[in-house]
Amino acid sequence: MAEINARDVKALRDATGAGMMDCKRALAEAGGDLDAAKRILREKGLADAAKKAGRAAGEGLVYAYMHRPDPNYPPKLGVLLELNCETDFVAKTEGFERLAKDIAMHISFADPSWISRDEVPQEVIDEESAIYAKQARDSGKPEAVIDRIVQGKLEAFYKERVLLDQEWIQDKTKTIARLIEEAKASMGENIAVGRFCRIRVGEGSR
Repeated sequence: MAEINARDVKALRDATGAGMMDCKRALAEAGGDLDAAKRILREKGLADAAKKAGRAAGEGLVYAYMHRPDPNYPPKLGVLLELNCETDFVAKTEGFERLAKDIAMHISFADPSWISRDEVPQEVIDEESAIYAKQARDSGKPEAVIDRIVQGKLEAFYKERVLLDQEWIQDKTKTIARLIEEAKASMGENIAVGRFCRIRVGEGSR
């Protein structure tokens, strides 16, 4: 199996606009051949995902998911999700509504706090970083590796608390970000989560 290095992944990403993991998979499938990897990404519709991401997503829908584990009792957990796309045509398709349902169900179980890393307040990042650094020092880790440990723990924090970084509950091999990227490729439009609200009886307002 050909060795896939970061330089080749970056070159493929720059050439196609596809995501890092998609580029890495394509290179692995192509045995390290850059041109073959480009062709694989085009065939999968992932080569222009970045171009789609720059287009306005002003249409879409609001999806309501009510979790009802027992039909004899009222739902105690619900999610309201705004999922955006570019046109009413896509917004009215079964595939788009199914995507909204999948994401809303995921939110009901995974309970993310933010949609993307950009939304995480800097003071939260600073506080988490300080805690991780203290934990590392208290456990006797050398100062030279503290920053690397903190970054690794922050990555785990994002995967736990940020929607786009979370593993999709229905397929742990995909993140929510990848699920949306695949939907962009198949539907031919930019798709984005606008906002969400998760409500559980007894927990108070979010």
